[in-house]
Amino acid sequence: MMKETRYLTFALTKGRLAKKTMELFEKIGISCDEMKEPDSRKLIFVNEELKLRFFLAKGPDVPTYVEYGAADIGIVGRDTIQEEGRKLYEVLDLGFGKCRMCVCGPESARNLLNGQELIRVATKYPHIAKDYFYNQKNQTVEIIKLNGSIELAPIVGLSEVIVDIVETGSTLRENGLVVLEEVCPLSARVVVNPVSMRMENERITDLLSKLNGALSCEEGGAE
Repeated sequence: MMKETRYLTFALTKGRLAKKTMELFEKIGISCDEMKEPDSRKLIFVNEELKLRFFLAKGPDVPTYVEYGAADIGIVGRDTIQEEGRKLYEVLDLGFGKCRMCVCGPESARNLLNGQELIRVATKYPHIAKDYFYNQKNQTVEIIKLNGSIELAPIVGLSEVIVDIVETGSTLRENGLVVLEEVCPLSARVVVNPVSMRMENERITDLLSKLNGALSCEEGGAE
C-alpha cells in the first residue's frame, strides 16, 4: 500500500514578498489560483494536485510558524530571521526585497561610533542592534525599542543614532540624517523547519533546485 503524500506547507510574508514569491513559484510550475481571488476570506490556500498549502502571515510570525513545524517552509526577510533568532535552516537567498540594515543619524554623530562612547540607539530591531554594537563593534550602548517612525528618535533627542532598514535613503535625507555604517545586506530568504528538511528532504531539495534554476535564469536575462 502506497504511503499518501502529505502536504508541504508554506508560510509567506504578507504583501510584496508573498506576491513576488508566487510570481517566482509560477515560473517553476507552482501556482495557487485560490490566492488570486481578491475577495477571498480563506486563511489556507491549497494546490491539491501538488499537495501544497500556503498561508499568509506577518513577517515576524513566519519564523515562529516554521520553527514549530506549523509550516515546513517560510519566505521572510533576512532582518526578521536575524531578529527572531529561531531554530531553522536558512537555505536560499531569493534576491528580491533587497535593502540594508544600517546605523543612521546626523553626520555629527559619526564620531560617536568609535567604540568608546556610551550612546543611545533607537531601533525596531533590538537583537540585531545589540549583536552589532556588542559583538562586532565592542561598543556598549543603551538600546531603546521603538515601533513607529524610528527617524524621529535622533531628531527629538531620544537617541544619538538609529538602527533601521534603508532602501532608498530618501526618508533619511528629508530629515537631515545619513547612513553612518552598514550592519548587513538584506533580502528575502527561504527558511526550512529542520525536521521537515529531514522527513521531506527529496521534495524540498527538488523545490530549492528548481528555484535556484529560475533565479539563475532571471540573473542571466538581466545581464
